Amino acid sequence: MDASHLYELIGYAGSLLVAFSLSMKSLQRLRMINMIGASFFICYGILIGALPIAILNSLTFCVNAYNLWRMWQRRDYFTLMQVRADSAYLKRFLEFYRKEISEFIPTYQFKPDDLQVVVFILRNMLPVGLVIVKPEGKEARIFLDFVIPGYRDFRAGKFLLEESAEFYRQQGIHRLSTSTGSAKHETYLKRMGFHLETDGRYYYELPARVIREHI
Repeated sequence: MDASHLYELIGYAGSLLVAFSLSMKSLQRLRMINMIGASFFICYGILIGALPIAILNSLTFCVNAYNLWRMWQRRDYFTLMQVRADSAYLKRFLEFYRKEISEFIPTYQFKPDDLQVVVFILRNMLPVGLVIVKPEGKEARIFLDFVIPGYRDFRAGKFLLEESAEFYRQQGIHRLSTSTGSAKHETYLKRMGFHLETDGRYYYELPARVIREHI
């Protein structure tokens, strides 16, 4: 392979990475992959002697790096907001994100029940997550555990299951259980610490921790 072909491959790799980055729902992942793509273009521009390409992508790299640094430095405020199962806002929220919910948990159907515990996870006062469970003794069955696109960095789930576990314990709930809805859902459950038991369901033992708002 001669040098010109190698340079072309570097350019194609940069193009694919930039294009792929635009498909990311997470803004953090988008910027990280876009930054890697920009680094390929910087090399490509230098190798073929096209300084405008190298300079433009150097600026793109710096902008992405700066915004990533700001994201990592920012301290988000998390808290919980419980609502009634017949809440009008809850119904609107579920209707708005119906397609995303069906991709994550295809079997979910909203059936309001006064016995359900419905909690929104607020991140900087924005409702980014929704959890609907139904207590069954000391255990609660999860009907829905959903985080909106752009905020799926596991921080909302960790806040709910770790920092705010006492919210459920105060209601006599010590363990959560759920069935998998999709491959993505199963990956999420494993990442959050749920374990699979012989009945085919995933379980999570709530830690005994004091509930607190998290910044």
